[in-house]
Amino acid sequence: MSRAVIGHTVKRLRTERTLSQQALATRLGISASYLNLIEHDRRAVTASLLIKLAETLRVDLRELSGSQERQLETGLREAFSDPLLGADAVPEAELTALAGGSPNAARAVLALYRAWRVAREDAGGIALPSGRRVLLPHEEARDLFDDRGNYFAGLEDAAEGLAQDLAPGTPAETNHAIADRLRRVHGVRVTVAPLDGTLRRYDAAARSLVLSESLPRESRGFHMAFQLALLEARDAVETVLATAAPSSPEAAMLIRIGLLNYVAGALLMPYAAFASAAVALRHDMEAMASRFGVSYEQACHRLSTLQRPGARGVPFFFLRVDPAGNVSKRFSAAGFPFARYGGSCPRWVVHTAFAAPGTVRVQVAALPDGAAYLCFAMAVVRSGHRWGEPGPVHVVAMGCALPNAGDVVYADGLDLEQAKVGIGLSCRLCDRPDCRSRAFPPLEHRLALDPATAGATPYRFEARRG
Repeated sequence: MSRAVIGHTVKRLRTERTLSQQALATRLGISASYLNLIEHDRRAVTASLLIKLAETLRVDLRELSGSQERQLETGLREAFSDPLLGADAVPEAELTALAGGSPNAARAVLALYRAWRVAREDAGGIALPSGRRVLLPHEEARDLFDDRGNYFAGLEDAAEGLAQDLAPGTPAETNHAIADRLRRVHGVRVTVAPLDGTLRRYDAAARSLVLSESLPRESRGFHMAFQLALLEARDAVETVLATAAPSSPEAAMLIRIGLLNYVAGALLMPYAAFASAAVALRHDMEAMASRFGVSYEQACHRLSTLQRPGARGVPFFFLRVDPAGNVSKRFSAAGFPFARYGGSCPRWVVHTAFAAPGTVRVQVAALPDGAAYLCFAMAVVRSGHRWGEPGPVHVVAMGCALPNAGDVVYADGLDLEQAKVGIGLSCRLCDRPDCRSRAFPPLEHRLALDPATAGATPYRFEARRG
């Protein structure tokens, strides 16, 4: 939990409910002066008081944890640090106050900044060949999943209803049960055949689903589950989509596909069974993937969705990144403050994992604000379609806040304090002076250039002057 924002969060929630400090303090069984100290971040919040706050204010613990405000704060820091804006430095206290006290205004600022970036890139010639303006629908889709905490109760219900109808005896029998239901209920015949450049092809008129022979077995199961979700969970998906009100057909389709993928994952890895296995196996993701007959990435992705009220799993962040640093998936139930623009820290295990494909790499990552996370990552290499074609490589990474590390097998044998590695959100936002991996100087500091001295770090800098 970030103490820098919990006070603002409590104050905002209290104000929204038109409660005075005295009224809320009375309900909590504490003094008004003690609540005042909490709201000004001068007293920590105990676990028991945090639970009582959540019950009294009728919110879940995730909203009280400050993770949403922390993510907003990171986005605001990036926006105000953009040198092309020419804005004066905004003090950290003001960023914290805006994110914690006025989150809607903070989101509006970030929306304006994103729109300005799109307009700037378009004006600079970065547009589609057709001349159509780039609207970044993937960002809109990603924001929806972030805003919902990567959990959709209606989709879970739809998946559970399907799973009850399938009634496979074991996870290993699920693929066969899905193929059988597609045939019996929908008249869809599933075949595996060569498909040039395509992984799945569905012909509604012929009632035929063809899967590429290049797909590994676990991926074939996922594509069949996706097809079943497309046929039987459409109403649940469209209900979520209607509330999202996407701004373009492209964004709507990306969100729709993401929601169908969610149903497919929930069908192959039912919530209760998967959550129970996660505890029993202590989040050993290779063992989890084997038990449910899914890929490592599919198991990790599903783990990030275990946010059901009353049955929450350990909050994890989930990330998929390619060797160029492009992020294609990102969810942060653990409150990790991802940088939205630009690359992330080269010292982070997410990037070092590329050196050892197929091996889980572990790191205790400490951020400049003192927050620390147990992170684990593995580079996954997929085969190419033909000889000579390099297969795509991605790192799939997850992490949880350090207090939860004892529930995760990857923490075994680690001295969590001694093992900490200092990382930043990105080089442009990190002010660590001794980093030898730095690619850029921090935006909020001036370079200290001296031709008579060669330092061990690429850039030396001094504090920015107001």
